[in-house]
Amino acid sequence: MTGTVTGTPTGGPPAHPPVPRAVLFDRDGTLVEDVPYNGDPARVRPVPGAREALDRLRARGIRTAVVSNQSGVARGLIGAADVVRVNARIEALLGPFDTWAVCPHGPEDGCACRKPEPGLVLAAARRLGLPVRDCVVVGDIGADVEAARRAGTYGVLVPTPVTRAEEIAAASHVAPDLRAAVRALLPGGADPEPGRPR
Repeated sequence: MTGTVTGTPTGGPPAHPPVPRAVLFDRDGTLVEDVPYNGDPARVRPVPGAREALDRLRARGIRTAVVSNQSGVARGLIGAADVVRVNARIEALLGPFDTWAVCPHGPEDGCACRKPEPGLVLAAARRLGLPVRDCVVVGDIGADVEAARRAGTYGVLVPTPVTRAEEIAAASHVAPDLRAAVRALLPGGADPEPGRPR
């Protein structure tokens, strides 16, 4: 693996994982246990290895961000202030992120930010002052890696019990857990396992 990021001839995502300048993480199911429409900071539980993985990136000077769909706001199940409080609790447990990009819309709202649309990924890269190709997206469902692909960058899937088999099959690269995903993106790390053929 090299530090050079090479796009495809059509300008799509790179064929191999770049050494990123930033890693953009999905929130629920990736960094913390997935509690549907969680508005209670007391229910935040980091996934195993999350702090270790983040600290490893930060020690290398690689920036971190969160890109998160929060349709509970649009559904009236939680408020925007609840999202802010939960995010603050996540930072208290996992350390500070360089930026957060959150979509409060529902699936029927037709926004450009809700994953698998690329808006959150593009917004996070812009706030970080980085080309999107210098960022990598890590998430637990197909919408996360598809948002990365549509944005023109690389995605790593870290499956959980809710990840569908077809999402794993469609992913370019799959890592068994968050620590492995981060190790694979750093110089000297092992590559993520290739996804099964489409």
